[in-house]
Formats: sequence, C-alpha cells, structure tokens
Amino acid sequence: MAESLAGKVAWITGGGSGLGLYLAVELARRGCDVAVSGRRVDRLAEAVAAIEATGRRGYAVACDVTDDASVAAAVAEVVAKAGRLDIAVANAGFGVGGRIETVDAAAWRRQFETNVVGLTSTIFHAMPELRKTKGRMVLVGSVSGFVASPGMAPYHASKYAVRAIGQSLSMELAGSGVSCTSIHPGFVASEIAQVDNTGVFRPEVADGRPAKLMWPTDRAARVMADAIVARRREFVFTFHGKVAAWLGMHAPWLVHAVASRFASNYRRRSLEG
Repeated sequence: MAESLAGKVAWITGGGSGLGLYLAVELARRGCDVAVSGRRVDRLAEAVAAIEATGRRGYAVACDVTDDASVAAAVAEVVAKAGRLDIAVANAGFGVGGRIETVDAAAWRRQFETNVVGLTSTIFHAMPELRKTKGRMVLVGSVSGFVASPGMAPYHASKYAVRAIGQSLSMELAGSGVSCTSIHPGFVASEIAQVDNTGVFRPEVADGRPAKLMWPTDRAARVMADAIVARRREFVFTFHGKVAAWLGMHAPWLVHAVASRFASNYRRRSLEG
C-alpha cells in the first residue's frame, strides 16, 4: 500500500514554472503543503495560487541555488512557515548548448553552478531537516545523464554528474530512513529550451525539441509523484527516454554512430546554407 503524503511538507527549487510548477500542484493534490522557490518572484506567486486552489497551503520562498546562503535561508524559511520538511526536490536547472570548442569557461561555470553545485547545496541544507522527518530527497536529472549528443556537452556533463550524485547519496543514506529518488525525464513540455546560455528566459524562442516525443507536463508530474511516493531509487521516463538510456548504457557504439552522422549532416547543411 502506497504511503500517504497527507500532511507532508514539500519544497521544490525551480518551482515557479514548467515541471517544477506541475509537480508542486500534483503533490498538493496528494495532500502536501508545498513551498516553491526560484528567482522570478512573480512566477512564485502564480504557483502559490495554483497550489492553494487544491486546498493545500502554498509558500513562495525566493531562492537562487547558485548562492549557498540563499539556499540555507530558503530551507530555514520553509521550516519556519510550514513547521517541517518532508520532501525536498532539487529541480532548478537549465541547459548550456554549443559545440565544445565554442563554449567558454564562464558558460561551463554557469552550467555547473546551477545544475550541480546548486543541487548539492540544496541537498546539504535540506538534509538535516529530512533526517528529522525520515523524508525524501529528490534529484531531477535527465535522460541526458545516460546518453550524450553533439552540441549540448555542458548540459549532458551536468546531468551525468547529477546521476552520479544520486547514486552515491542513495548508498550513503541506506538504512537512515531518508530516501533519495533520482528522476530522469525524457522530453517533457517545459520552458528549458527557451532559457539561453546565460540562464535568461527568452519566451520568443521556439522549442526545437521533437514535438511528437514530448510528454505533457501534467502527465510527467503524475509519474514523478508516483516515484517519490514509492521512494524509487532511480526512475527514468518516458518510453523514448527509457530506450535512449538503455542505448547509452548498453550500445554506446550505436549512439556514437547515429549522433556523429547527425552532427556531420548538420555541419554540412550549415556550410551549404
């Protein structure tokens, strides 16, 4: 029988939009009071309204995960307002793209400061509270942590790191009563493709990801919540995401052959254009 989330308190970084927002609402529907964090305060207010429409309490807690003091303050504020912390979701992230030879050190640092250091800062400051409640730490990775592609090396590298962190943390927490669930989505409708290499949201930019493979965000939030409830150690979705992850682990030669051909064709078309 699945454990009830009624009366639990969840905190989600990057919870003001996209997958974080939908997960916040889904956890609220399952009985959680939910705190959402992010840098865009206006979006946090909208998220709180959506949470409270379910009948649960919502809290807007401004936080920049690249600032360790901000993360520490956010955890303290969540506990002060909600009284406890049962579920912490390290969801804040974005993607830096470009061929490796064109991406400078500053862009690499921005990528890792958010997706990796920000995630570990979230773990560090949330863990003392989660130990009190025997709660759940949730890391939002990506299928990009199983299989690489040309033109997105910084993002892939960051998500490979998230996957390794989740595996190590799960081992370290064994027997403590606190669980770590690493979630690796495939293509899900979100704003990530509209955030540029500096982390700025560009609503005018079209999402170039394959629309036919895209999962709706509410469906993604439901399966993520199921994995959190079940305290899954590692959860990969969608179907195409599972296939890609399997190929990345068991047939890297095939991934290399296909992706290299794609990259070669793209370069040729660019030169011809």
